[in-house]
Amino acid sequence: IAPLATILSTILGTALGLAMGYFGGLIDEVLSRLVDAVLALPTVIVALLALTALGTSTVTVLFVIGFTFAPIIARTVRASVLAERSLDYVSAAELRREHGFYIMFMEILPNVLPPILVEATVRLGYAIFTVATLSFIGFGIQPPSPDWGLSIATNYGLIGSGYWWTVLFDSLAIASLVIGVNLVAD
Repeated sequence: IAPLATILSTILGTALGLAMGYFGGLIDEVLSRLVDAVLALPTVIVALLALTALGTSTVTVLFVIGFTFAPIIARTVRASVLAERSLDYVSAAELRREHGFYIMFMEILPNVLPPILVEATVRLGYAIFTVATLSFIGFGIQPPSPDWGLSIATNYGLIGSGYWWTVLFDSLAIASLVIGVNLVAD
């Protein structure tokens, strides 16, 4: 779920950030205020509200996480596009009378791809934690689907009985995966 949600959020955030940074003006102002409004709310709270309203299915979890992480990526992409927008190759493309979408996706996007990839790998770690958190509190992946957060929630009551390792190893697996993703990304 987390990799698919990360891909979705990266695609949405990149398209939104390209539009905000390249067009500027009123489009940038309106979209920036919408992004700021979404970013003002904690991700888990937004996810809980959406999952309560829409139901807890795997597809809903995927889309909710994808849509809540997209504004963060959009802000990063917007900042990178603003730096690239004033460079000569963009001016040359505008002088050739290239279409705005061509300039955004064929000229600017390849030059802002490294920050997008870094942000996507960071978001993947957060998406893994978010899926596990939502599953732990009962709003994420539902049984009988395998999920580390769901396994931790199931075995949490066994800690007092001396079966602490059932929770520890699943928690270490989540932490190891996130650390591993960040190390590979570096």
